[in-house]
Parts: sequence; structure tokens; C-alpha cells
Amino acid sequence: MSFEIPDELRYLESHEWAREEGGTVRVGITDFAQDELGDVVFVELPSEGDDVTQEDAFGVVESIKAVSDLYAPVSGTVSAVNETVADQPELVNDDPYGEGWMIEIDTEDTGELDALLSPEEYEAQIA
Repeated sequence: MSFEIPDELRYLESHEWAREEGGTVRVGITDFAQDELGDVVFVELPSEGDDVTQEDAFGVVESIKAVSDLYAPVSGTVSAVNETVADQPELVNDDPYGEGWMIEIDTEDTGELDALLSPEEYEAQIA
């Protein structure tokens, strides 16, 4: 099976993706992760203004099969939370790289993204 792995993103080994736009990093879970989880039924996210630390858990995604922690790709302050996925968790399955995003983090150190997996490295991990 082939999974979508957008070239412009960076990835965590724990299957989160990160998209940096001007010091803000949008975060979600990958196509592979949503497929492994099955139907997502609940998403627990932090509040705007919460601080997160790279590689620490910031929330939970729950499916009919499993409960998984969500890990921060960078350290910073949560600047936006996708409230829509709280109400419609199926968006995580339907559009993991679009409408199914989780949070945005304002970071002072976008260099932390360099420690994440490239699309090629992530593809090799899930192969």
C-alpha cells in the first residue's frame, strides 16, 4: 500500500508531520498513522497559549483500535488549535495533511526541524 508523504513536510518517528511557515509550525499525523489507527473517534489537544517541548506529548488521538499520544516536533507556544477536529475527528482520517491538522506552534528555533525525518527517511521507516 502506498501512503501520501508530502515533500514539503518533516516527520517524527512517532508519525507526526510538521510544516513550517514563517516561524509557525503546523502539526498533524501522517496518512500512514491515520491508516494504522483506523477510524479516529476522539482527539484531545492542548489549549492556545500552552507551551510544548520538542518530543514531549501534547495530546492524544483515540481510534476504535488504539489510543496514541501526539508528540511535538518543535518546542514553543501553541498559537492555534484546530477545534474542528475535536468536533469532527473523522477529518484526521479524511484529510490528515489538510483539514485534519491538530495544532500550530510558534517557535523561536525552527532549527529543531532539522532533527526531524525527511520525506525519504520517513518513507524508509514505514516501508
